[in-house]
Amino acid sequence: MTPQEFSLLLVAVIASSLGQLFLKLGALQLGQVTSANALHLILSMATTPTVLLGLFAYGVGAVAYILVLTRVNLSVAAPSASLIYVASVVMGVLVFKEDLSLGRLVGLGLIMAGVVLVASR
Repeated sequence: MTPQEFSLLLVAVIASSLGQLFLKLGALQLGQVTSANALHLILSMATTPTVLLGLFAYGVGAVAYILVLTRVNLSVAAPSASLIYVASVVMGVLVFKEDLSLGRLVGLGLIMAGVVLVASR
């Protein structure tokens, strides 16, 4: 993977991770969905700025990933995109004060090691 391809992949990962962050923030604003409020909350999603920002970020991530796929083998690009999981866990810990257990830390290390092994030639 060239530096340009890696940079494009990084844009896809960051944009998709930000999409998850904003969707979570929007979900917290909307509140928990129940059978009594489901229709109202589903309609409210269309006017919640953080939800819309999350969807936009996901769109940017998808476009960047498609551009990666035009340059990189799927067998390298798809596993490399799993870095989204790493970024999402880090954001969960930093933004939402979620726990980072030893098991999660080991799992993140395994994901990162796997990406390195798959992406190296």
